[in-house]
Amino acid sequence: MAERRSSAAPKAPVLGKQSKATLPAEVFGEPFHPSLVYEAARAEAAARRRGTASTLGRGEVSMTGAKAWRQKGTGRARVGALSVPQRRGGGVAFGPKPHSHVVKVNRKARRRALRGALSVHAARDTLAVVDASTFDEPATKQAAEALEKWGARRPTLVVLDAEETAAAKSFRNLPRVTVMPATAAGVADIVGHASMVVSEKALEVLQARSAEVGRGEKSAVRSPQSADSGDG
Repeated sequence: MAERRSSAAPKAPVLGKQSKATLPAEVFGEPFHPSLVYEAARAEAAARRRGTASTLGRGEVSMTGAKAWRQKGTGRARVGALSVPQRRGGGVAFGPKPHSHVVKVNRKARRRALRGALSVHAARDTLAVVDASTFDEPATKQAAEALEKWGARRPTLVVLDAEETAAAKSFRNLPRVTVMPATAAGVADIVGHASMVVSEKALEVLQARSAEVGRGEKSAVRSPQSADSGDG
């Protein structure tokens, strides 16, 4: 029987405060789907590959096409061109060529996987909310104390809005802490970290990115995979 989404709104602690923030149940109440999350994470990792690896084949190496020596009379084994793969300086047999590694995942499935990855952190109490407005200027010590007081597990993913530069500079120098904008954080990044810190503005972006797809709806915010693959 398929799991049902939790109707109760989960809560997450706010760094530096004794209060808790209420998380949207439609995003953080999604059951975890291992196969779906795996496909989305695999597609994101593949889309981030440049696909520019290239080798020269037998017909592309800069080498003479003349026969190395005459066919008979030398006492040596017969040989043709020197560009064959088994000779030094020859072409590479079955070497890589530039190509796209993009794997298509439907938008509905991708968003469901994102909701499931976020819900896991909420269910395990490894998700916290940070008020980025408290960082008027970069303060690494303040960020480190907030994570230590909360008991953040490392590695930690900090998701912020693109405009929250002071908070980003405060967290980015901490060891085993990754800072990413909300528009770039994908399923692979979320499940690849033991804990997660999200700002209030970033929560709104993640909620928009993971919203259920309606009939005929077009995506307003592009995910890391869709930005590379062209799958809206």
